Order: sequence, then C-alpha cells, then structure tokens
Amino acid sequence: MTTETSPVQAAPTRVAAATSTPETVPYAHTRLPDEDRELLREVLYEVGTDPEQKFILGRRTAELERRLADRAGVRDVVACASGTSALVLALRAVGVVPGDEVIVPAFGAEPLAATVLAIGGVPVFADVDPVTMVMDPVDAESRVTERTRAVVPAHTFTTMADMPAITAFARRRGISVVEDAAVAQGATLGGRAAGTWGDIGLYSFFPVKPFGMPGEGAVVLSDNTELATLVRRLRNHGQDGVQRFVHHEVGLNSRFDEVLAGYQLARLDRADGMIARRAAIAAHYNSRFAALRGSGLLAPTTGADGQCHYVYAVQTICRDSLAAHLAAHGIGSRVYYPVPLPRLAAFAAYAGPGADGRRPGTELASARHLALPLNLNLTDSQVERTADVVCAFFD
Repeated sequence: MTTETSPVQAAPTRVAAATSTPETVPYAHTRLPDEDRELLREVLYEVGTDPEQKFILGRRTAELERRLADRAGVRDVVACASGTSALVLALRAVGVVPGDEVIVPAFGAEPLAATVLAIGGVPVFADVDPVTMVMDPVDAESRVTERTRAVVPAHTFTTMADMPAITAFARRRGISVVEDAAVAQGATLGGRAAGTWGDIGLYSFFPVKPFGMPGEGAVVLSDNTELATLVRRLRNHGQDGVQRFVHHEVGLNSRFDEVLAGYQLARLDRADGMIARRAAIAAHYNSRFAALRGSGLLAPTTGADGQCHYVYAVQTICRDSLAAHLAAHGIGSRVYYPVPLPRLAAFAAYAGPGADGRRPGTELASARHLALPLNLNLTDSQVERTADVVCAFFD
C-alpha cells in the first residue's frame, strides 16, 4: 500500500520505515502524537497562568459544551468527569430510584449493570443480536414489567443499536431511553447523531474512544432542558452553579477538568478527520475480509449508516486459534467480553431463572468476537499486514 493510493488513506498518517523483518502490530498504541503532546503542554500552561485560576467547570468547559451541542444538534450538553458517572447521572435524571428495573444488554462493559446497581436499581439483561452484537429490541421489550423505568441501548464496537425500534417500544411502554453512545461520537443513523436518539445520551472521552483524550471525561446530551438542568446540578453535588453550598438534591462529584476542556476544544476541528481515519481502516478490513465469510469469518456490517469506529471486532468459531496465529506473527488482538454480564460473579444474582437466563445471541458474541488493531497510530503497512495475516489463517 502506498500513502498516495491506499484505500485506507483518509487522513495524514506516518509511513513506516522499511525493515528487514516482518512488522509487528500492537493491538493498542495510546502514545500521544508529538503535536498533541505539545498542545497538552500549551493548554496546561495557559490554564495554570490564567488570571481566572479556575480549574474545573470554567469557561472552557462551557464553550466545549456549547460547541458539542451544536455539532450533535441537541439543545444541551453537560460535561462530566467520566463515562461511568455520566451514565449514573443520566439514569438518575430520568427518575430511576431504588427498586426500579433497567434493561441493559447482556453483552458489554461492566458499568452498564454496575451503574444501575449503584443507585439501587435492578439490571435486567436483554439478549443481543449475534451478528451485530447490540441489543435485540424484541428480546428487550419482552423483559419490560410494571417495574421497568428505563432501557439502556449501548452502541458496541462498530455498530449502533437499533434506535428506531428501541425508542418505538419505549414510547409504547412508557419507559425512558438512556442511549449509551460512549463509543459512537461522530456516528449517525438515519441522518441523526448517535447520542441524540434517546431521552438522554452520552459520549465518553476515555483515551481509546474515537475522540479520546489523555484522561477521564464524558458528556451527557439531551434535547430535554429539564433533564439537562438536573444533570448539571447532580454533577456538582446538587448545586445549581449560582449559589455555592445550597444543595437542591443529593448529587455527586462529576465535574469536568478545565485543562482537558481546553485540550478537547483545540482538537475539535480535527475530530471528524480522526473518526474518518478509523472508518477508513475499518472499511479496508471489510474489503479484505468480504471473501472470507464462506470460510467462517464474519466481518462487521459495511456502510456508513449506523456505523461507529471504536473497536473492529470480527467473529469466528476459531477465535482462539486465530488469536494465537496473529500473536505468532506479531499482531495484537483482544477479546473484550469473554463472559456475558449475567454470568459474571458480580451480577449472577440478576441473571434470571429458566428461559429468562438463556441469551443465545450473547453467548455467541462472547465466544466468537476478536478485536483487531484499530487506532490512529496505525500505518497503512500495519493495516495491510494485519489483513494479510488474517487472510492467511483462512487460506
């Protein structure tokens, strides 16, 4: 592949130097590019020497919130300290109280269930589609009871959840939708931005996310002014930001850092290019792996609609053998969720008995998925080498 003609090319990338031995490809490479390291130093100095001397929830955070709201097309964005706390705030904002049930996918990250338990709710695990690995709307609706307060569809790896179907059944059943778009900033479905489909949504800025940064942070998005205002109070110990030490409800500390706000603001114009580069790598993988379906490799769904580009995960019943083959050739890979959430010791009490405990799509997703390198530090030659080694396994 050449830098000028590569089908992977969508944004500037470093070209690897020629070597006499096969190039290794680490799964993750989180080192900041030199320009971003310098930017971080500049922003740190700027905030540290600013006469205002405000290090949390200052004017940079407010400007970041405004600009992200404009980009997503929502009325309000509230910056928070982490994706996990953002999910807690969103659940509380829609009225989840102790004893309420919240439907979450059985395949996914631990905070999906832990945040529900943290506020006294009961996680109810819905099955996922075995191909897309996101919440199955039919199974999710079948688990609605009179105690259900909310449903939390989570976009996973490279695929947005079926938001039209999920929001439709939520309206029918009178429950709230908390859209976990932590991994999906920049993605759209039917022309509508990820994170804006539900009553409330969120993005994460954890370092490995599509618009990640060198630290924790997230934002909550909503078109509902009352929900956004409540989140704004809850993130700051229940204070309204006008009068200190007057607490309108019991909140928590989920305040955003001004240095990181300045850093994200300075990079915001590059966000689309960063996401496009990841999308181009995924598209190249898809083109190389299309012919392998008959050999037992299932690549993610193609096309831009409803696609996000956080983790590129293929599926195969030969998952462990493929991972070993890749490792033998110096290619990193990762299994994210080898055990479904309801089978983890932490959540086993909520797995559900009998038929409720059977989630075949989730079991398949856990057993078959394998993530390949997908990050901004990958060179074209590393992408090509990864694809070559995968294809060689199935020859």
